[in-house]
Formats: sequence, structure tokens, C-alpha cells
Amino acid sequence: MNQYLAKSNPKEDIIQHTDQLIENYNELKSLYPNLEINWGILHLACLYHDLGKMSRKFQDKITKRKIWEDEIPHGILSLAFINEKKLKEEGFSHDDIKIIANSIAYHHERELSYDKETLEKEIQALKEEASGFVYDKVNDLEVRKLRGKYFLKNKRIHQLHNGEEMFFDYIKIKGLLNRLDYAASGGIIVERENKFLLNSMEELMTDWQQNNNPDSDWNDLQKHMIDHRNDNVVAIAETGMGKTEAGLLWIGDHKGFFTLPLKTALNAMYERVAGKIVKEDIDNRVGLLHSDTYSEYLSKNLQDDEIDIDEYYNKTRQLSLPITVCTLDQIFDFVYRYKGFEPKLATLAYSKVVIDEVQMYSADLLSYLILGLYYITKVGGKFAILTATLPSIVLDLLKEEGIEFVPPKTFTNKERIRHCVRRIPSKIDTQKIVDKYKKNKVLVICNTVNEAQRVYKELRDIHEVDRVNLFHSRFIKKDRKGKEDKILFIGDKKNTEEYGIWVTTQVVEASLDIDFDILFTELSDLNGLFQRLGRCYRGREFKEQGYNCFVFDGGENKCSGVGYVIDQKIYQLSKDALRNIEGPLNEETKMQLVSELYTKENLKDTEYYKEIKKNLDYVKSFEDHELCKSKVKEMFRNIQSKTVIPKEVYENNQEEIQKYINTLLEEYPTTAKDQERKEIRGRKIVARNNLMNFTVSIRSEQVWGNIIKELIISKYESIPIFECKYTEELGVEYLEKEEPVEKHPQSNFI
Repeated sequence: MNQYLAKSNPKEDIIQHTDQLIENYNELKSLYPNLEINWGILHLACLYHDLGKMSRKFQDKITKRKIWEDEIPHGILSLAFINEKKLKEEGFSHDDIKIIANSIAYHHERELSYDKETLEKEIQALKEEASGFVYDKVNDLEVRKLRGKYFLKNKRIHQLHNGEEMFFDYIKIKGLLNRLDYAASGGIIVERENKFLLNSMEELMTDWQQNNNPDSDWNDLQKHMIDHRNDNVVAIAETGMGKTEAGLLWIGDHKGFFTLPLKTALNAMYERVAGKIVKEDIDNRVGLLHSDTYSEYLSKNLQDDEIDIDEYYNKTRQLSLPITVCTLDQIFDFVYRYKGFEPKLATLAYSKVVIDEVQMYSADLLSYLILGLYYITKVGGKFAILTATLPSIVLDLLKEEGIEFVPPKTFTNKERIRHCVRRIPSKIDTQKIVDKYKKNKVLVICNTVNEAQRVYKELRDIHEVDRVNLFHSRFIKKDRKGKEDKILFIGDKKNTEEYGIWVTTQVVEASLDIDFDILFTELSDLNGLFQRLGRCYRGREFKEQGYNCFVFDGGENKCSGVGYVIDQKIYQLSKDALRNIEGPLNEETKMQLVSELYTKENLKDTEYYKEIKKNLDYVKSFEDHELCKSKVKEMFRNIQSKTVIPKEVYENNQEEIQKYINTLLEEYPTTAKDQERKEIRGRKIVARNNLMNFTVSIRSEQVWGNIIKELIISKYESIPIFECKYTEELGVEYLEKEEPVEKHPQSNFI
């Protein structure tokens, strides 16, 4: 009589599934007893959320594969089990019951189109089904329609209509119900306890003391973060002061997220935290979360350590791991409050979030970050901004949103000079680069891909330089990964015998642990310039004669990208400030210059500032639960590019590409068991990742009119074959003479 199934593959009845939810609920409560949430409400939501699956139409669907046109979602039918009278007698308020009802009704995000008459018939039928149902955790089941004052179809709990306090209470209940439900369905533990990180950090310090200096201790930045573990923190610290360690010490033995702007830097961060700090039981402790997570896990040969990659990937995506290093878009897209956003924000209610390199975010992403921090603090989470430079406008924006944090503090080594700067009033002059190249490590950073390609060709063809390399974002993923690995190897300060010239774009600016001897760069803006300086003499003191950093400011003209990817007024302000910079430049001066230039007063008339304010107003304007998640993914990433396969790449790899597409188009057999489905799904994920290795992101307006054909890879997706020149040496070269300037997805202050 009680064998009502919750799911069919594998078979699991409602009681088994709910018991697993309660087990996860108890685990969560034991780990975070101080979480500001009504645990009684969450417990009831867990007990009642799937009782509507006793509906005969639902059982027909999963046992006989019979589809009823007028089937009512089981979440709605589950509301019929809520005994409002009994709950009120137990002390639950009107708002409490409303939160329970809405959390259950929308624990699956589906369109609600049923009519009143059909609902009443289904409730009556459900009453008959439930008459013999026995579950020791639920007493006195009474089935009847829940009154409209607690739940009305498509009348959700909104922050404007119901008040922020009730809205955020609802987010935590509904979001954690989703987390518990997903974990139970996926057969994973909802949360892994962080009881290892502080021990790992102590072991790291012991290693330093034994191998480097017996008097080693945490520096002032790291001690500051330890002292403010219970606060929201903003700290500015020069490169090489151990911001990663400082962030981890601040997280302590709590659940933590560590965000970085670029996947290259994120992969390096994951390897460092997992391999050199945590070291053991990685698949239960540290996760890497970005759009290429699965392929990154595959590339690390985790199977050799007997790690189930599918399970590891699932735990990572479900946010179950204690420490997750991730890109901003993977967690902060909740700012759009799309249908189903609640699990992310509810998780952040008991988490600590480290924002590294905040100065790297473009105007749209910075607005999402500011709004996201507002929501995180509202639900009870904590944040720490750790950055090499901090524009004053970031602090102004935080204050305007009413976000509280301890006063910012700056940490520098005042004695050490790493950079001696010379300004050159012209565009990049390749002869000057050649003059300084003495079989050492030379880094050249351009504002645009087109300029980087020009400089590279001059060095290769006119000057015939040996060991010159090119690195930018217009390489297919496979080639770009090879270049990333190579520049990280060459740029490692330990590899003293290596040398060569690397011509690059902004892709090297953020958090890449590279250390070159000489830097030549175009001026983008002052903040970006100081980020670029951080790739030269990264952890060394400059004691030589002359200069190690050369800045081309365009002279009477503008540098490449100005007016397109670089705000023209900010560029001019930076150019003016740079006129006073010549010779040794200490870190304190850099931070002061950034703080003074990027004020609200200076930027209020710039397109950059206007875009921030416009984005903040735009995101706030959406009604809660108005958008779908897929639409938000596009909006959040500000999609101005399209993923394509260059024509030459397609023609040279057509057979392999088609093999991957055939795997993606493979259908699941109707009789497939769970293990077989898992194997097929795994093959599809591997095939997709391998296929994506042949792709590159191109600005949308450049793609239009240059598509040869479309490769269909699923019912909803296709990849264009793009007419262009492509080589592993130069990447994509457009056919048109007039080429639009590339905008890097996370270019700074653009």
C-alpha cells in the first residue's frame, strides 16, 4: 500500500526518498546550527514536499510511462497535506505557513496552468489514495485544498510585495529544500564538513619553517584576515604578499568560495590549493567550478587516484564541497533572481566568499558583484575583497548599497622596489623591444588582439627574433591551453635558464603566477597598467641599473582599443597621471594613484560609471522569478561573442569532429538502466569537451555574414563554421580589412 514511487530509475519510493532528505537535513543542521533559519519550517517542507506524488497520474507516468494531459504538478498536490490549523496550534505564523507552501509548490520550477475544477478533482482522488498511507514521521494526514491566503497559483513571494525579511526567509527555506532534494536524488551528501583547512594551513607554515626559515610566521595581511574572520573585509595588498593564504585563513573551518576573473588563473589556483595545501581527500574537500570543469578534471587524470570523476563533478556542481574555487558567473548569477536561483543564495547564507582581483571586472560584472554582495550579506553570508589595487569607486558603490565592512586596510612592503618605469610617448616600437632582448624573459602586453598580431609579426619577420611567442584569446581552446601551459612554465621564476619574448593581451593580467624580467606594454588605464606591472619582477626586488618596465602611451595618438574596449576619459586621465611617473615606483604610490584617479567625482561622466549604474538599475528592475535560468546565463555573461570553429580547423579535423557530434546525438535507449544512462552521459560530456577544444569565441558582429555552415550538435544547439584565416601560430585572423576591436570578456574598467 505504501509503495508509491518517487522515481523509477533507480526505484525509490516516497518514504525512502523523504527519509534521505531528513538524513541530509540532520547533517546540515548539525554542521550549521547557528544558521539564521527556522529549522522547523524546513523540516516540514522536507516531509511534505513529495507527498503529492501519490497521485495516480504521477504513478502512471513513472511506472507505465503514461502521460496525462491534465496532470497537476506534484508540488501543488503536496500542498493538500498541509494542516494549517495544526501548524498554527504548534506556533507557526501565517507567514511561516506561506513560506512552507510556496517552497513546496515551487521546489520544481514548472509552469502552472491547471484550473480550479481539475485541482479539486485531483485533491479528492489524492484523498482516497492517501487514506492508507502510513509514514511514521507524518501524523494525522488530512488532505484538503490549502486556502488561497497561503498559496495562490503564480502569486509568488516577492521582496517588493511581501517585504525583504520574508523574501530572504523564503529564499533560505526554498533554496535549502532544493539542495536537500537534489542531494537525496543524486545519492550524495548535501554538505561535507570543513574540518581540515586550518590544519592544512598550519602544516603549510610548518613546511615553510622547516624548509625556508624557522622564524617564518603569517605576515600582517594574513594576521589581519585571521583577526577579522567574523567580519566583511576589504584588504589591498601588493603582489607576492600571500593573498591566497590570507583568504584561506579568513575562511578557516567554514564553507568557502574563492572567486577569480579568469579560468586560467582559476585552474592554477585549484592546483595550488588542492595539490599543495589540502593535499588529501581532494574530491571531498576542494572543487573547481567553471564552464570547463569536467574537462579540467579529466585532464588531471584523477582516475589514477581512484576518484570517480562523475561523482566528483556532481558534488562540485551541487555546491556540496567545503571549498570551491570558481568564476563569478558560476555563483553570482542569482542577482537576476531567476526561476530556481534560491539554492545558490541559500548556500551562501552559511558561506564565506573571497573576491580576488576585484579591479579586473568590467562594468557589468562589477555591478553584478556589488548587488550580489548585498544579497549575500542580507541572508547572513560573509565576504572578503582581496585585491592588489582598489579603485575608490568600488567602496562608494558598496556604501551606496548599504553593505557593511570593516574599514579597508593596505599592506605593502615599503622597502622593496620591484619596478622602474619609463614612459614612451608613441605606439609600441618593436625596435626598442629588440634592443632590450638579451636572451632574457620579455613580456609584451597589447590592448587588442590585432595589435598583438602586428607586433608579433614584426618581431618574427622584420627583426627575425628567436623564441618569440603569441598568446591571446582568439586561439581555439586546444591551442590556447598549450600556450597557457607554456607561458606558465617559461614565466616560472624557478626556470632561470628559460628565455624568449611573449606578445600577449589582457589574458595574462589577472592572477597568473608569471615572472618576467622586462615588460613592454601599451597604456590601457592606470589600474590595468599596475596589474600588468605585476607580471614583471613579481616577487623580486629590482636592483639593476636602468628600467624594467616600459609603457607606450600612444604619444599624440591613442593606444589601440581606446574608445572601444577602454573608456576614453579614463584612458586620458591615466595618460595625464602617467606623465608624472618616471623611475622607481613603489607599491604604496601605485595604490594611492589608483585610489585618487578612480573616484566617483572623476568617473561620474564616464561611460564606464554610467554602465555600472545602468546595470544595477536594470537588474533590480526585474520582477523576482521573472526570467528563466538559460536566459540569465546569456545576460550575465553579456554575450557579445559566439562560439565557432574556424574553417581550416574544421577541414583539418573533420573526421574527429564528426565522431564527437555523433556521440552527442546518441539517444538514450528507452529501456536503459541507471548505470547505462550514466555511461552514455559520461561519453557525451567527454565528447562535448573534446569538441569544444576546436572552438574559439569571436565577437558576434564579426561572425555575421561569415558562416559557411552550422554543425547540429543537439536539438537546441549548433556550432557555426567560421570563414577566416587560422594558424596555431597566429590564431584567428579576420578576412576583412576593417577589423572590429576585440573586447575581452573580463577586461578591466571597460
